[in-house]
Amino acid sequence: MSTTDWPTLPALPDPATAAVLGSGLLEELSYAFSGPFHFLLPDAFDANLRALRAAFDETGVDGTVYFAKKANKAALWIERCALTGAGVDVASAGELREALGHGVRGEDLVVTGPAKDPGLLGLAVRHGALVAVDALDELDALVATVPSGARRPARLLLRCLPPDQPHSRFGMNEAELAAATDRCLRAGDAVRMEGFSFHLSGYAIQPRADLAAHLVGLCLKARVQGLEAGRISIGGGLPVSYTDADSWHTFLSEQNSGHYHAGKSFGSGDFYPYFAPAAGADALRALLAARPEGHDGSFAGLLKEAGVALLTEPGRALLDRAGATVFRVQGVKERDGYRLLTVDGSSLSLSEQWFNSEYLPDPYLLSYAADAPAGTWPACVGAATCLESDMVSWRKIPFRRRPGIGDLLVYPNTAGYQMDSNESPFHDLALPPKVVVDRTERPRPRWRLDRHFT
Repeated sequence: MSTTDWPTLPALPDPATAAVLGSGLLEELSYAFSGPFHFLLPDAFDANLRALRAAFDETGVDGTVYFAKKANKAALWIERCALTGAGVDVASAGELREALGHGVRGEDLVVTGPAKDPGLLGLAVRHGALVAVDALDELDALVATVPSGARRPARLLLRCLPPDQPHSRFGMNEAELAAATDRCLRAGDAVRMEGFSFHLSGYAIQPRADLAAHLVGLCLKARVQGLEAGRISIGGGLPVSYTDADSWHTFLSEQNSGHYHAGKSFGSGDFYPYFAPAAGADALRALLAARPEGHDGSFAGLLKEAGVALLTEPGRALLDRAGATVFRVQGVKERDGYRLLTVDGSSLSLSEQWFNSEYLPDPYLLSYAADAPAGTWPACVGAATCLESDMVSWRKIPFRRRPGIGDLLVYPNTAGYQMDSNESPFHDLALPPKVVVDRTERPRPRWRLDRHFT
């Protein structure tokens, strides 16, 4: 095949990542760890948080950003939340304890997830965390955790089942919400019902604006009944752009099973949307500017008119360009027209395989062979495990230099959900450590191990 026969998907330029790649640090760390690792860029997290907060400030909306902790297990992000006053979205007692242990105040936590166990609910109440109640029995369990005469009530939101996603396992339908509202009233001072929330699959702006506007209406009705109901949470769902529009659409139009090892087939709908017309803070701006169905003005205007605050719980959007994953090539096989690289890790460290999909942004090749010929060298990437299906990249990536043993492959922008959602010490291999790289504009980047590393 010619050069043009191999689809590429270049990542958007990122000076901070480029500085790390050019510093020589990654080769040293690969040698030191004798295996794959992730590096984290805290400045990117801070910049993303500032951008989201600016979107609220520009519209005058009372908004709060909670980091969805499930997106990455590193302690670094919780440390940044504590220092910047951001909230944290947790879904287990372990996540709640870690957030508290790294300095996040209990009242800055929101507890999500279905069917929360009594221990988690008790911790949430004792520390003043906000609980997104998912079902009527969970509401009863939450109320039961509040001791008689307690000075601190249980803070809660009632989670709404999206009418357009009736098969979702999250949330309560209209009849259940009405019953839950009545139970909150009967609970009296034991609870503080602060509003409503939802979990909505997908990244489309308009359905999110429409459902959020519905929640504003529910708040107004609940206030008439005597409840506080001054906040709504729209969860996450702010997309991230990993590449530009032309590259993404060209890739989708060109890719086919011949571009993948063993004729693996992916449909365009199998992939995360690696380009979004409005991403991150711009997606939040688009949401605030959207006109919900049945309303004349913007969603931002509706929130301000109703005096309702907006909570959002992004994970990926806060971690955009905040880290990358590094593998070392430890084996090369020649195939018919392409190479099969084996690296010192597994696809469990790139969790898109969890969804039977593929992490598509092109990895960078750091070649240390001065005589490695240039050209077009297509290669797929397999894992150092005994599973035929354990491929880090099924796609035959067209590298511009011939990859060889000892080279590094750096997968960009993996901090959001890729690094550890699916990691496992398979074959008794150590989990890849996380390295925090501080101040990449220094002549030589400083690094430290993330405090969560064990």
